[in-house]
Amino acid sequence: MKKIYSVLVENRSGVLCKVAGLFSRRCFNIESLAVGETEDTTVSRMTVVSSGDERTIEQIEKQLNKKIDVIKVKTFDEPASISRELMLMKVKYNKNNRRDIMETCDIMHADIVDMSKNMFIIQICDVPERIRLFISMMKGVSIVELARTGTLALQKCLEAEEPQG
Repeated sequence: MKKIYSVLVENRSGVLCKVAGLFSRRCFNIESLAVGETEDTTVSRMTVVSSGDERTIEQIEKQLNKKIDVIKVKTFDEPASISRELMLMKVKYNKNNRRDIMETCDIMHADIVDMSKNMFIIQICDVPERIRLFISMMKGVSIVELARTGTLALQKCLEAEEPQG
């Protein structure tokens, strides 16, 4: 069972290490981790994707809530969230595959953001499944380098949900 943890934490040094240490000490796997400031510069949002049985998922949430630097923890499933991941991919091209690469980018809504005589840097922002699909579609070309942000997610809007402010 896969879960997404949206964790609001105090934005100060050492907090990421403490949260990662919590997962490490208890042998919980982190499938994806992304951290960034929120609209309040004193608060960061950590988006952690992890999986396990129901007991493991429950334990992760309880342990996160015990941390002093943690302000709030929300746990939700992928269907209950809007999630995106950013990927940059550097590929070599030649006159034989240049057009195919460009067509694949067009189909997958990826952008070529930089190029030289024989290389492209491609950017794609999409759900993790489509990122994986794009990577598999590009396996036929020479992938030089690849960087992914990890999953960012927010719980879907609910009609009864009031804006916080």
